[in-house]
Amino acid sequence: MSALHDLTVAELAAKLRSKEVSAVEAAQHFLARGARHSNLGAYLDVREDVTLAQAKAADARIATGDTAPLLGVPIAHKDIFVTKDFVSTAGSKMLAGYRSPFNATVVTRLAEAGAVTLGKLNCDEFAMGSSNENSAFKPAQNPWDTTRIPGGSSGGSAAAVAARLAPAVTGTDTGGSIRQPAALTGITGLKPTYGRVSRYGMIAFASSLDQAGVLTRTAEDA
Repeated sequence: MSALHDLTVAELAAKLRSKEVSAVEAAQHFLARGARHSNLGAYLDVREDVTLAQAKAADARIATGDTAPLLGVPIAHKDIFVTKDFVSTAGSKMLAGYRSPFNATVVTRLAEAGAVTLGKLNCDEFAMGSSNENSAFKPAQNPWDTTRIPGGSSGGSAAAVAARLAPAVTGTDTGGSIRQPAALTGITGLKPTYGRVSRYGMIAFASSLDQAGVLTRTAEDA
């Protein structure tokens, strides 16, 4: 069997539904892989207890016959999206330690679909940058060549997918902040039509232009 991190989103979802692998096992695998590759600077906040609690809840739903499309699939969120259970900083020390009282709509919808959150991903501070060198905490690195940038502002998101630290992640795009890092790391990034995806709970760079989207390995992942 292929390693879990080599599976597409669709392949992993199918194995979770068939109970070939549990959501807890998938979460543990990606958490361990993320820890091994922490030098890439992809993650800003990881909380194993939160992730495993979500994974256990997903397994309980699977046991009842629930077939939600992303049930048990591990994902991660760009740190632009506010979250109740993880720190939300937008890559800025001005928000260091901030815990939101609510989840962004994107986070809520993915949780309802059964996705398990691995953590929060690095980005240029307040999404102002195109290299992920402007994060206040640490730069993200391109996993294909760590002397090079992964692009930005969704650089942590792109690095996480390219390094197989998560099968799919969220990002945001104002003038290329999903599409450019996807190109620089050899993955697929989608910026939906403006307004197609709710911006509620996004710490926006320019709220009249920002759009939430997704980064994943290929267009065939979903």
